[in-house]
This record gives sequence, C-alpha cells and structure tokens, in this order.
Amino acid sequence: MNSSRAQAPSVLFDLDGTLVDSEPNAYESARLLLERHGVPDFTWEQNARFLGISNREALTVLRTEYGIAASVDELLTGQDAIYLELARTSTEAFPEMRTFVEMLHGRGVAMAVASGSPRAAIETVLKGTGLGAYLTEYVSAEEVAHGKPAPDVFLEAARRLGVAPAGCVVVEDAAPGAAAARAAGMRCIAVPYVPATAGDPAFAAADLLFPGGQGEFSAQAACAWLLP
Repeated sequence: MNSSRAQAPSVLFDLDGTLVDSEPNAYESARLLLERHGVPDFTWEQNARFLGISNREALTVLRTEYGIAASVDELLTGQDAIYLELARTSTEAFPEMRTFVEMLHGRGVAMAVASGSPRAAIETVLKGTGLGAYLTEYVSAEEVAHGKPAPDVFLEAARRLGVAPAGCVVVEDAAPGAAAARAAGMRCIAVPYVPATAGDPAFAAADLLFPGGQGEFSAQAACAWLLP
C-alpha cells in the first residue's frame, strides 16, 4: 500500500457555504417561513448572524425574538420543506471545491460531510450537485446532541469513518464551524463565506486560512498543504 495514502488525514467538509453555495437558499427559506408567521422583511444581514449554526438553534432564537406562537419543531418542519424545494433546483457546488473533492478522491482520502442541515437536505444537495458520488458518508446536526460550535457533529463523522479526531482535517466557511473543529481536536482549513469575517478569532486559529474566501481558495494549494 502507498504509505502517503496510509498516512493521509481524513477530511470532513461542512456543506452549506463550504462545498455548495446554498446560503441564498437557506436565507430564502428562513425569509419565507418568517413571512408566513407574520414577520415581514427579514433581511440577509439579519440572517448572516446565524451562518454556521444549525437551523434548530437559529429558529429557537428567532421564535423568541419575534414572539412566534408555533413550536420550534413546527418551524423546523416548515423551513425544511421550503429549503428542500429550493435545493432540488438551484444549488451549485463551488467549482474549486468540486476540484478539491475530486483530487482527494483520486488520492484515496477518506471524506465525509458534517453539516448543520437535516439529513434529507444534505442528501438532496449532494445528489443534485453530483458530489454524492464522492461523499457517501454524512452526518447531520439533528443526529447529535449539540450543533456547532460544539464539536459533536465532527466527532460523530470521525467515528463513522473509524478515525481518531487528531487524524481529521475540517473544511469550514463559518466561524462556529472553525471553533467546533478546534474543540474536536481537529485541524481546520478555513474558507470564510463572508471574507470580511476572516479576522474572527476562530478563523485566525485555523491551520490554513484563505481570507479571501472562495475567490481565493485553491484546490491545488489546499491539496499540497494537506498531502505534502
């Protein structure tokens, strides 16, 4: 067996904003849901503070802030339905991230997705973008006790791959996810979805940072760093 393959770390990808540009769909699903519950004009800027955390946690905050009568479970079911409809038709993978996944696959690197999205949404997005051909293992925050910035989803992904946390590298676009990677004892490649947030302490602590976000990310550079 090739020794470089045997020693290669496993790679755990966040999904939304990291592998795929699904944040517009996530925002639109939240906006439409809130509109149905009497909250008009929910803006992109208001939504931005929830980047990187699970829908359940975000909806718990929004329900309290806006005094929404429906339960968190009802809200979550409603948003998931809206998001899935959007995801089926309008989710695109970031081209350089697709290249990165393909390069790692070609080198025999074990990979998984660890996301705050529901399993149904993860499956829909991976299938629709074709990334599911390479990323067959995925963990949703709904399957663990706590979402990011807690490390649970990454630790569960490592467990399913049969590797120690120290043998994993996380790829993340949001500060809570980068913090979760560190809490899990994993290295982190940070590609901020919002480049202006690159100075966040969680990103500053990343092992490899592309401060310009997807516009700066290079599959070749990331692969060279990961697999010297």
